[in-house]
Amino acid sequence: MTARFLASAAVLALSAGVAQADYTLHILHTNDLHSRIEPINKYDSTCSAEDDAEGKCFGGIARVATKVTELRDQIRAEGGNVIVLDAGDQFQGSLFYTTYKGADTAEFMTAIGYDAMAVGNHEFDDGPEGLAAFLDKISFPMVSGNLDLSQSNLLNGKVSNTVVLEVGGEKVGIVSALATDTVETSSPGPAVLFQDEADALAADVADLEAAGVTKIVALTHVGVVKDLDLAASVKGIDAVVGGHSHTKFSNTEEGAMAYPTLSGGVPVVSAYAYSKYLGHLVLTFDDAGALKEASGDTILLDASVAPDAAMAARIKELAGPLDEIRAKVVAETSAEIDGTRDNCRARECAMGNLVAEAMLDRAKGQGVTIAIQNGGGLRASIGAGKVTMGDVLTVLPFQNTLSTFEAKGATIVAALENGASQLEEGAGRFTQVAGLKYTLDSAAPAGSRISDVLVKTGDGWGAIDPEAVYGVVTNNYVRQGGDGYKMFDAEGMNAYDYGPDLADVTAEYLAKVGPYTPALDGRITVK
Repeated sequence: MTARFLASAAVLALSAGVAQADYTLHILHTNDLHSRIEPINKYDSTCSAEDDAEGKCFGGIARVATKVTELRDQIRAEGGNVIVLDAGDQFQGSLFYTTYKGADTAEFMTAIGYDAMAVGNHEFDDGPEGLAAFLDKISFPMVSGNLDLSQSNLLNGKVSNTVVLEVGGEKVGIVSALATDTVETSSPGPAVLFQDEADALAADVADLEAAGVTKIVALTHVGVVKDLDLAASVKGIDAVVGGHSHTKFSNTEEGAMAYPTLSGGVPVVSAYAYSKYLGHLVLTFDDAGALKEASGDTILLDASVAPDAAMAARIKELAGPLDEIRAKVVAETSAEIDGTRDNCRARECAMGNLVAEAMLDRAKGQGVTIAIQNGGGLRASIGAGKVTMGDVLTVLPFQNTLSTFEAKGATIVAALENGASQLEEGAGRFTQVAGLKYTLDSAAPAGSRISDVLVKTGDGWGAIDPEAVYGVVTNNYVRQGGDGYKMFDAEGMNAYDYGPDLADVTAEYLAKVGPYTPALDGRITVK
């Protein structure tokens, strides 16, 4: 093993000494690409041709292809062992997904030569039908051990509980689990049943061990908080390669988690999101299959990594029909509109204010006074200057439509509690609002974090009345109970889910009020 495969000083030795029978495995890994087929800019949106030419862009699947091929070839040339894994959520996030529904992703992942992929929650965004179509196109296995698919005529027998890879004469077992709240964050349908992540992983590990597999990697899509818990609690897992929470692991970037981070002696890693990084984990096992050492780091796929030429040409071909839509300038903004995940899932953010105000503006003629947007529905920021339809679609890629309904004040407060209930996990249910103000106590227990809820009353603000009925606008996903907002589905009245596309509403609002000046005004107070 050469020095280029080690994370400078970040080698975590789990025991001393290297015996001749030691086995070293390199794992190259990605997660949460979210259809970032083309290079991205610093806002995680599609990079402009001008910025790309100036070397300001990152990632894109063609850069992933280049770096995977380079490292894999180097490792194999030196007699090493290497596998390539993806921890889920390749679907949803750009016009490529909206247009090609994963067929492009299947083509590119197969060309790169992935060895296995976990099922992510967004792989269900077009229902079991969407995932089934993807499975029919790929040449590598998908794995998720806590899904019971026996009742699904579309998926039964197509997703593996475990995968065993033969690498360098050794068996490497892959186990996996998908977040059980996928029923709230996507559309798996009633025939897809979920089991507890820890219980399912423990059972699958036991099955592999009974078959003589001693090297076991958990390829998960549950988020870093759960990953750390599973690493410490499920015996027999040697490493966790995760996704879902878009967590940055790095030994060189400030504010990132150490790569790897140990939990219960087990290394846990992930590689942020959007194709910006490739993870490279190096595991050394003794001759009994016990993990001795873990090292590595994420690799920034910046302009120093040349995109694979053949893949870049194919991407350009596929992008042709999309360019006219994306290039249309719809508005202008005087400053960056912050839509970062860290902010929009924890506090008032400028993008949340924009989208909520756009919804409220569109629906106010229908007696609507409150707008609610889930933070997880906001997928990028927008830079200062001209705003294209492509920028807006990158922020709002889900093709959600406006939904209006009526709800009592008590239901709205319960919705705000739901939005604040998973702050620690950075969950997408966090509530961005318009026509409403509230205070959030992040230290209080979930379910009792919300206070001082105020509603707009003419030119002022007044306390929300639990028994009063208010007109509300949101997106159809939230109105129908997504992201835990079941109270809207159960208690909402006079619902209408067939309004215009949220991206179109936002673009038209930007044009109407432009040049737009993003701002925070204290509608959400966090203490």
